[in-house]
Amino acid sequence: RDFCLSRGLGDVYKRQAVSGTVGIGNIAGVAIVISIGGPGATFWLIIAGFLGMSTKFAECVAGVMYRKVNPDGSISGGPMYYLEAGLHQKNLSWLARPMGLFYALAIVFGCLGIGNMFQSNQAFQQFIFITGGDSSYFVDKGWLFGSILAGIVGLVIIGGIKSIARVTSKLVPFMTLTYVVGALIVIFINADRVPWALSAIFHEAFDPSAMSGGMLGIMILGFQRAAFSNEAGIGSAAIAHSTVRTQEPVSEGFVGLMEPFIDTVVICTLTALVILTTVYDPTMANEGIQGIALTSTAFSSTLTWSVIPLSFIALLFAFSTAIAWSYYGDRSAAYVFGEKSVVWYRLIYVGCFFIAAVIDTEVVWNLAYIIGPLVT
Repeated sequence: RDFCLSRGLGDVYKRQAVSGTVGIGNIAGVAIVISIGGPGATFWLIIAGFLGMSTKFAECVAGVMYRKVNPDGSISGGPMYYLEAGLHQKNLSWLARPMGLFYALAIVFGCLGIGNMFQSNQAFQQFIFITGGDSSYFVDKGWLFGSILAGIVGLVIIGGIKSIARVTSKLVPFMTLTYVVGALIVIFINADRVPWALSAIFHEAFDPSAMSGGMLGIMILGFQRAAFSNEAGIGSAAIAHSTVRTQEPVSEGFVGLMEPFIDTVVICTLTALVILTTVYDPTMANEGIQGIALTSTAFSSTLTWSVIPLSFIALLFAFSTAIAWSYYGDRSAAYVFGEKSVVWYRLIYVGCFFIAAVIDTEVVWNLAYIIGPLVT
């Protein structure tokens, strides 16, 4: 297999898992949380990020402990394998395989929404934003954008051009740092609004009359978006982490627990502060500006030149996340249907990446919200 450790690609896909965690969800997802749930949802998103660190640790440790080394030297791992092994150890063998199949099947479908269509759609929306918004020449040409991006993704996951994945896995950490620095600059320039933003986050987090159904509503919203962003509790990242070249499961757990911290506690918080200190208005949920367009508006309101770099970062995040999730999906498809099904799954995966750029954004959001809970 092209993912086997003996060929040295295991670490590439582990890095791809890390870069897949930091993605458009950090840019677009936080904007949606704030526009729907208000500043208070940010507090619960942060809390979920801290709790997710322990969950991610356990997932990655279990992934390495119960991974399977195949006869050809390739590695198979993830929740379907440690669910099966754990239930066998608890003398619940009759439940082991069905639970593994249930999880793997959920991931097969979940990958199409969380790591595929959402990424493609938001990347296209950002492209439209920088080329003129509703008056853009490309506003009705999602098929063209989707064809190009899906073609590049297909070259990697179907054509086997792993050099693109290697380059991306090295670029994403640099682009993540660039995004963090840009966010800090915006927050620093608008430092006079930071005290209000922090006060609003804490006050509305416990305000019974806050937006989105009060305290319980924004708590649920924050936890949902945190799981969507950092994958903690989903188990998907353990599929890639299990391929790492180590014999110490706990060491990989420590690597994994840093992902929710960096992804949610640091980057998502910075995104929230950028929005709250620049363009936030309690009525924005009714203005139709959501997702990545809202974050772009927030950055450009202070740094007019930031739209192009942010767009490049968004495209890179979308591509990187799509590559990572394609791996989760095809390993799960192989578990359920056998290795011969992988090629067909990859073709469907690339097709969905194209479709998401063509169909309405709201439809994609609804699909992501429907498919996501299948995994979680």
